Amino acid sequence: MTQVKICGLTNYDDAVLAYELGADALGFIFYSGSPRYISPEAAKTIIDRLGEKRPVIVGVFVNELTDKVKQTAAMCGLDMIQLHGDESEACCREFSVLCLIKALCPAMADDLENLHSFPARAVLVDSRDAKRYGGTGKQSDWEMARSVKKYRPLILAGGLGEANIREAVNAVQPDAVDINSGIEISPGKKDANKMRRVMEIVRTINSEKSHDGIMIFNREK
Repeated sequence: MTQVKICGLTNYDDAVLAYELGADALGFIFYSGSPRYISPEAAKTIIDRLGEKRPVIVGVFVNELTDKVKQTAAMCGLDMIQLHGDESEACCREFSVLCLIKALCPAMADDLENLHSFPARAVLVDSRDAKRYGGTGKQSDWEMARSVKKYRPLILAGGLGEANIREAVNAVQPDAVDINSGIEISPGKKDANKMRRVMEIVRTINSEKSHDGIMIFNREK
């Protein structure tokens, strides 16, 4: 089964729709440089309104101080932490491996070797440019993502939407997909119809699969 994380949420209506449509995880970006930034206080209000049966809640951070990440995680009740910047292996070791996602943009075979030592529950492969660490709307390197999956549980991100989600899942076979800009009206505001269609496509793909895959998002772990 391919799980789904809806990321870049900034308001309750989008978050509750993602929940109702069956998203396995909801992502809130606590990086002030992102157009999808949300304050910890605003995120906590949304998370609290979703209730105890909500999906896994993921907080996204970029090159943030470890103490600030832990403070935000405790305040908001985050289930998982996603480090989406240039964080070192030593930085990653400050967090529980069961709750950590490390975003990478591996460019060479040598980068793949380093995945062995990264202490994370899963690796998220995304695209980035000179100004943005993610949310670019650009397709990530699917061939490299397939190689990552040989080493670690994989979350595929990077410009995914209704036009390419089936192709991406079939080509890469990720354990989860991260959907953000591909279902937006504008940065931080989701398009309800696009979200519904993407979720329906993934549900159809999962119904056609004969294997379960790795469950990255699991509040019972």
